[in-house]
Amino acid sequence: MYEIGQAARLSGVNAETIRYYERKGVVPRAERSSSGRRVYEKADIARLRFVRRCRDLGFPIPDVKTLLALSSDDRARCSDAQKVGENHLKAVRAKISDLVQLEGALMELIAHCETGRLECPMLRRLFTD
Repeated sequence: MYEIGQAARLSGVNAETIRYYERKGVVPRAERSSSGRRVYEKADIARLRFVRRCRDLGFPIPDVKTLLALSSDDRARCSDAQKVGENHLKAVRAKISDLVQLEGALMELIAHCETGRLECPMLRRLFTD
């Protein structure tokens, strides 16, 4: 059994985030020791690592919950997880497209700036309709 600090170090998920995941139902509430401290088993730490990897890839909490459920369902098919992954990839690609447009707009704004000017065209353009 591991206390929350140890579980945090072993899983790569900080203690406050572990508590947050418990509140949100991403991971089950931890067992408690006789002194009331949270305690975790190896399986709990493996689950936290799984969640961390999902979050590192940008999966939103509802998708993480779905993937966790699929991982523990003997009847789940790989295609079920694939659908979650494909939907997330589609969302990531949309964000990339938005960021590329944002990059272009910012490049256009700052291109009008000249060192030493008293009036800043960028600031003026940000105030225009």
